[in-house]
Amino acid sequence: MNVYVLYRDMRPYGLREDLYRQARAGGIAFIRYDSDKTLDATVDKADLRLTFTDTVLKKQMEILPDLLVLASAIVSEKDNPLARFYKVPQNDDGFFVEAHVKLRPVDFATDGVFVCGIAHAPKPVDESITQALAAAARAVTVLASMQLSVSGTVAAVDQIRCSTCGVCVSICPYSAPQFNEKSGKAEIQPALCKGCGLCSASCRSGAIHLKGFDNDQIFSQIFALKRAAM
Repeated sequence: MNVYVLYRDMRPYGLREDLYRQARAGGIAFIRYDSDKTLDATVDKADLRLTFTDTVLKKQMEILPDLLVLASAIVSEKDNPLARFYKVPQNDDGFFVEAHVKLRPVDFATDGVFVCGIAHAPKPVDESITQALAAAARAVTVLASMQLSVSGTVAAVDQIRCSTCGVCVSICPYSAPQFNEKSGKAEIQPALCKGCGLCSASCRSGAIHLKGFDNDQIFSQIFALKRAAM
């Protein structure tokens, strides 16, 4: 049986290079076609006809296969509603982006949300399974903890000064601010807060303060630097 693989571009990495060499040694023909020119698959009477242009020979080629198998493309959703709901980033191709490619490969910057599979990028099944196991293991470390340590640099809300405008709730990338059901005022969840100060800077009524970086503390540092420079 003759097997032909038509491809536009191929980049085997890691151990995938060995699979490519085994396929070539087994007699499978890999043919790179010109993607700028038409590739047609037509039915002529009872025959399936595949017409394309070979990039090496610079000629139009024709294959009459008994079976045609298509590799379907994976198209992401660039305006994904999950990205807005969980406030997680997407790359230019529309796939979700991890917090750090080496240090936190299945984590998002938003704690408690993890990524795996083709939501992260197109990948083989074995890599999707490995990444899914890693994401499950990371989730277990959070669920199994009786206590969670958080940074001391978190925001806090002065309930009296809060005007319930909702700017902090909409602007926070980590979903830390929420409205209290009883008081209706905004409050910060310390476990989710990363201390970026975005809510504090955008608060119109000045009700939010970042612990360790309050206005009085910052001005004290500025005045101390001025006195030291004199």
